[in-house]
Amino acid sequence: MRRSISIATVSVLALMVVAAPALAQEAIRIGASVTGTLDEADAIAADEGYRYDDYRFTARTGQRLDIIMRSEAFDTYLGLYNAESDADELQGDDDGFGEGTDSRLRFTADRDGDFLLRARTLSGPDGGAYTLSISERPPAARAPRPTAIRIGQDRSGELAARDPETEEGSFYDAYSFRARTGDRVGIRLASTAFDPVVRVGRMNGNEFVELAQNDDGPGGGALDSYLVFTAPGNETFIVRVTPLSETGTGAYTLSLSEVAPVAPGESITIGESIDGELNESDGKNDAGQTADGYRFSGQGGQRLQATMTSSAFDTYLELFSIDAASGALTSLRSDDDGGEGTDSRLTYTLPADGEYRLEARSFSGDATGAYSLSLNEIEPEPAPEALAFGVTVEGEIGEGDPRDGDDRGYDSYGFSGVEGQRVQIIMRSGDFDTYLQVSASDGEFTVLAEDDDGLGEGTDSRLNFTLPATGDYVLRASPLGSEAEGLYSIELIDRGPQPEPGSILVGATARGTLVDNDATADDGSYFDAYAVHVKEGDKLVITMVSNDFDALLTLGQTQEDGTFEALEQDDDSLSDTHAKLEWTAPSEGTYVIRAGSFGQGQTGAYAMTVDRQPERR
Repeated sequence: MRRSISIATVSVLALMVVAAPALAQEAIRIGASVTGTLDEADAIAADEGYRYDDYRFTARTGQRLDIIMRSEAFDTYLGLYNAESDADELQGDDDGFGEGTDSRLRFTADRDGDFLLRARTLSGPDGGAYTLSISERPPAARAPRPTAIRIGQDRSGELAARDPETEEGSFYDAYSFRARTGDRVGIRLASTAFDPVVRVGRMNGNEFVELAQNDDGPGGGALDSYLVFTAPGNETFIVRVTPLSETGTGAYTLSLSEVAPVAPGESITIGESIDGELNESDGKNDAGQTADGYRFSGQGGQRLQATMTSSAFDTYLELFSIDAASGALTSLRSDDDGGEGTDSRLTYTLPADGEYRLEARSFSGDATGAYSLSLNEIEPEPAPEALAFGVTVEGEIGEGDPRDGDDRGYDSYGFSGVEGQRVQIIMRSGDFDTYLQVSASDGEFTVLAEDDDGLGEGTDSRLNFTLPATGDYVLRASPLGSEAEGLYSIELIDRGPQPEPGSILVGATARGTLVDNDATADDGSYFDAYAVHVKEGDKLVITMVSNDFDALLTLGQTQEDGTFEALEQDDDSLSDTHAKLEWTAPSEGTYVIRAGSFGQGQTGAYAMTVDRQPERR
């Protein structure tokens, strides 16, 4: 980053680069209603781009609340968080009324204390006027004794407003059945009146402990639920009939059936090909899907490739390990299209000696027809070649190279780095469209980041990646298409840690240059960052002009955890390529202005001015 600052007007505000305080939260009490407006003065979430207001309220343990947000200007969304942090949403609602744009969130407090309520747009920065209310709901009615149902029996019922409610506020009916350890019970819930969700669990005192649930199972009506439940013990289990929407009511039918144990599976040996057929008489997996199982023995370190093809349906393969003591299945890897649309190719290195199971089915779970399945051992994944920072290496993709799960030839390179380090990998080829992927080195290759044409030149790749942890990483250099071969070059660049923001005074102009070593946004574009300290109510106008690239201004705050939260953003308010932001500070503090490019990888000179808005007469 190269930049200079010329001071047009000297501000008396001292500038500091510090973590910004959290945005102000307005207090709201239970039983109150407020009217608000989401506008340009409100925050915008950096990761999802929605605009929001935050409210803080206090609740008691067990208090049942109805929180309602309505707007005629935008599609509303309510989010509920612990007061201390908005990192993890406790509950959320988009259209709890089932009316499309208004939200209703029903919440039961699990403790005494403060909670954070976020009133926001469902998506996007466009807002408008809204109303928000919090009211206390009466204590829940005592849950009735569950109705008994036997395996092999059907029960018809109706959800109605007089029924008990779940903690989330939807009506439910409860049924009980007995099962023995290992029994597999097929549970189907059908309704044409509402979208049904079947939930299975056990009672712990007055608390329902959910063990399994399903919304849309295979077969039956488009919205019917079906799951196969394997009893973990000899006991009584509870089925709850619930709607997907809180307001769902109407008639339904609940059916319980005995499901045969999972068959050990037909034996398949490594190196064998089998012609099979899915039909309605085949067994069902735990999701109720028609599937064929194939069992084989493998050795730790063996690298296998299973391929399934069919002209009758879209194929799906899943690999499981089989526990030697209990026979329990653990999913290891699955594949839908193997890079070829409807056929599947699954590649995996076995973690240990033992028994394994391949499950062959359709992607939809209920299609039938003929298929072919093959299981073969392939060459172990080669040890990656060490790739040093600052060195350009030339390579070639050819017939002898290993193939990935999408049948692309690739070369592997290894490097080490530290947490927070920014690395850049550039791959060029005149023979094929390049593709870069990066993974941690431990275990099976799992993509952490990828790039196809980050250089913006059509066929060459540039991958910018910030290392999430200190350790070893693996790069895969390959063509984008499975048939391509040829020469390429690859370079690994150490870009160091993300630069800290500089500072700028109100009334100053910064003249700088975006270069490829500057800070990088999530979309791969470069930016320079400037910290400015303002008082509550300060009205600023920020402009950015460049003749080299399409300018983008982003204003926000650095949160306590180091993340950047965007409040305002502009691309072309000054002209098609120049940016302008008019902004009023919601509270006193240090804010960060990012002077960046709209397009990925763009560089060049710019000028950015931060000034006070002229007084309007």
